[in-house]
Amino acid sequence: MTALAARAPGKVNLCLYLGPRRDDGRHELVSVVQSVSLADELVLERAPPGASRDIVECPGILEPNLAALALDALGALPGWTEPPHHLLTRTLAPGAGGLGGGSGYAAAALRLAATRAEIEDEALLLDLASALGADVPAQVRPGRSLVGGAGERVERLPDPPPFGILILPSLRRLSTAEVYAEADRLGLGRDHAALEAALEAVRASLAADRLDPALMMNELEPAAVSLCPELDEAIETARELGAEVAMVSGSGPTVFGVFTGADGPVRATRAGRALSRRDPTPVAVTPVGEEFGLPAPLAAS
Repeated sequence: MTALAARAPGKVNLCLYLGPRRDDGRHELVSVVQSVSLADELVLERAPPGASRDIVECPGILEPNLAALALDALGALPGWTEPPHHLLTRTLAPGAGGLGGGSGYAAAALRLAATRAEIEDEALLLDLASALGADVPAQVRPGRSLVGGAGERVERLPDPPPFGILILPSLRRLSTAEVYAEADRLGLGRDHAALEAALEAVRASLAADRLDPALMMNELEPAAVSLCPELDEAIETARELGAEVAMVSGSGPTVFGVFTGADGPVRATRAGRALSRRDPTPVAVTPVGEEFGLPAPLAAS
């Protein structure tokens, strides 16, 4: 069996509006999710002889390992006859919390195993992804998406014009659960009517082929900053270096700055160089589309 490889791009939430908590414990949200060129590579190959189940190696990913759970979900499908797989990660990019790393791995694992099994039912993959976590469905097909519900409603959007993004990682770790718990403690979040209004405003802006910078905000940010006050300094640094918008990515603690326009990638790269002595080192990235994460036979080394 030829090994397959696929990149697992990170993502930023260009906006994230927080809604009420549902009965299942998850929060409603509205978000524009953008895949970015910061990525690791996952390789899927046949497990060694004698293996009775999938073997997953994703160093640095905290439990639960969503990539392993993704393979388990596929393996539980009626009629699944694939032999055990070996899934491993080739780390290509620095770690950064809030960029959907573990969720991106899960989405890439679904793409790889589905390609191997010749499954082309995207609705099925989205259902499996929804059960794994709020960030997984939007990453099943990398690119730009408008996300609703608790992440399970995904509407594909056209790839945007070029722009630059500066990623400022943090040495701190924040779990998604603790940030949402802090958001609840602070009383953050909108009611259903206000969340629907945010969705309509985002749709109207996207219809004009751009997301209005005034709509680019993260309503989880106050919770992340409450737990990690030094994030304010990172946000201000990105703005001082020319980012038109700067905010916490997802549940944090990574911060990113948006550099709009055709010269945005160059300006983001210049800003990153200005912070070359910062620890962790910032990195400039660009938006990527679906083709960036497509599975392909692993090239011989």
